[in-house]
Amino acid sequence: MNNILYDARWIGNHGIGRFADELQRRLDGLTLFDARRRPWHPLDPLLLGATLWKTRPSLFFSPGYNSPVGWPGQFIFTLHDLNHLCVPENSNALKRAYYKYVIKPACHRAACVLTVSEYSRSEISAWSGVEQERIINVGNGVGAPFAATGDKYQPGYPYLLYVGSRKPHKNLSRLLQAYAMSGAPRELRLIVSGSSDSHTPTHVDRLGLGASVVFLEMNSIEFLASVYRGASAFLFPSLYEGFGLPPLEAMACGTPVMTSNVCSLPEVVGDAAVLVNPRNVEDIADGIRRLVEDSSLRDRLRQRGLKRALVFSWEETARRTANILATVAGRNATAVDRKLPAKRDELQPG
Repeated sequence: MNNILYDARWIGNHGIGRFADELQRRLDGLTLFDARRRPWHPLDPLLLGATLWKTRPSLFFSPGYNSPVGWPGQFIFTLHDLNHLCVPENSNALKRAYYKYVIKPACHRAACVLTVSEYSRSEISAWSGVEQERIINVGNGVGAPFAATGDKYQPGYPYLLYVGSRKPHKNLSRLLQAYAMSGAPRELRLIVSGSSDSHTPTHVDRLGLGASVVFLEMNSIEFLASVYRGASAFLFPSLYEGFGLPPLEAMACGTPVMTSNVCSLPEVVGDAAVLVNPRNVEDIADGIRRLVEDSSLRDRLRQRGLKRALVFSWEETARRTANILATVAGRNATAVDRKLPAKRDELQPG
């Protein structure tokens, strides 16, 4: 029987990690590849190619952007976005070289390239020169525990919520300025996911926000879901996303969302969010103000968000992926897909 070698090293508490974990749990017929070396190691493509010469799978499949060098067999990899090229703060000479000499040739050699949004599909095609038909959008999903029913985090005060890293493209500095400018009552605090770092508290103090900004570790996805459900609104004015899982998770939890009008984010949220210019602090502040002051707007967005979240499921992402793997590996789709429930009507994110 043909075997598909799956790079399980990507599984972790991050965007690609969630995608990798959700697929691994839903797709049968995978042989898991794991190693002490991380898949983003600069030498991984060469070492991976050597490993594949020994194991000789019918197909190597990575849920991340790593690909084998020097191996002539079939492979599929997943390029979620071009973050390391398009965001100057996340780029350096080594990363640019990796994209030029490893990822771009891999786009041409791969049986196909998977991605997670139409925005990323178009961007990858334009950058790599690979026709869009060979770049396949399998989407991202949302599922348990992200739902409107369940425990709500209750810290003893109302709060707005931001979930994301401190990387510059996540735009937390402008969000903090906008929160200070919005006129939101200071008892309506802003919870920022993760622990405090070396520079954000200084920025908070400089803005005169003091105890109004709270740092909160999200130690499990169950706790994260409860924090989404307890929030008055979710704020995510990112400058760049290949998809944007946090706004989708917030919508699935019944939380009104404000996010950016750029990149993939409008594609994900549709008409179920307040969209703002993420480079304009006053526009972000106005978005916060609208959510805080207009209860009918929050109610509308809550209902629209719950409906919008139904468009995206991990089952559909897994099913699309299973069909691609089965076609490339020359297998019957049901052999890969037998863990999945009966197919529901296809809903196209748009």
